[in-house]
Amino acid sequence: MPGNSRRRGATRSKSKKGPTVGSGGQRRKGLEGRGPTPKAEDRVKHQAHRAAKSAAKREAARPRRVASLHRGRSQHEVIAGRNAVVEALRTHVPATTLYVASRIDYDDRVREVLKIAAERAVPTLETPRGELDRLTDGAVHQGLALQVPPYTYLDPADLHDPQTPGIPLVVALDGITDPRNLGAILRSVAAFGGQGVVVPERRSVGMTAAAWKTSAGTAARVPVAQATNLVRALEDFRRAGFFIVGLDMEADIDLPDLELATEPLVIVVGSEGKGLSRLVRETCDQIVSIPMADAVESLNAGVAAGVALYEVSRRRRARP
Repeated sequence: MPGNSRRRGATRSKSKKGPTVGSGGQRRKGLEGRGPTPKAEDRVKHQAHRAAKSAAKREAARPRRVASLHRGRSQHEVIAGRNAVVEALRTHVPATTLYVASRIDYDDRVREVLKIAAERAVPTLETPRGELDRLTDGAVHQGLALQVPPYTYLDPADLHDPQTPGIPLVVALDGITDPRNLGAILRSVAAFGGQGVVVPERRSVGMTAAAWKTSAGTAARVPVAQATNLVRALEDFRRAGFFIVGLDMEADIDLPDLELATEPLVIVVGSEGKGLSRLVRETCDQIVSIPMADAVESLNAGVAAGVALYEVSRRRRARP
């Protein structure tokens, strides 16, 4: 129709459709897929990307003290409670961080703790009570907790040093599991001129916060060595010229009859319940006992070590 020829699209194109010369398969490549669709968080203009970016900024801006609480719980030991914390600081127990609960009720102990912490430059952090509960594993902390760093043990061979002034005297512990006994033994070693203490790596007490506190600061002066195998460590001491003396109720002689107090000694103390283990007992050069009244069956390991150390010290001072 004459009128329809003026409408848009009504005229037929005169050009013939055909393949483009030299296309090189461009059309086929255009039909190939572009890979999986990126996640919404990875698309720069998507709302999810902006939300994830904001969350990352908030996480980076969180206080560092929250993270330190969780690290402390897994790698450090914590002393909890006002009396325990103030006693630990008084006796110079090493500390990395003091945690104080938010809005704590101040008393003389809290003021003393803050004063000592400031004098010793111990970092002090104000901590929400919920975080403090988690840090102390639910212990009664009374708003105070003190973080103690891991102890650095020596090797038993470090106590063989022939240049040590005086006659060497070392205490080895066999099966002692109470940290208060270890702390008491450290005090006795310091008081009676000992050079150090050896503890086994397994099934034995270590230098915990309780041991630090019981030692009343002497743990900072008396080294503690950790032995992978106590029997082997005692044999090394013997080769280094030490005489190995074991304390046990079933002994050949009493401690006052020991004639070797002027030689380098290792005094081996067993647990109160089981005494010396079989292999350790067989490794000792001499087994001695502490004479006691019949009414007393045994002594605490810390007390027994103190008595033995005193006797050795007395004999050494009395020698011509």
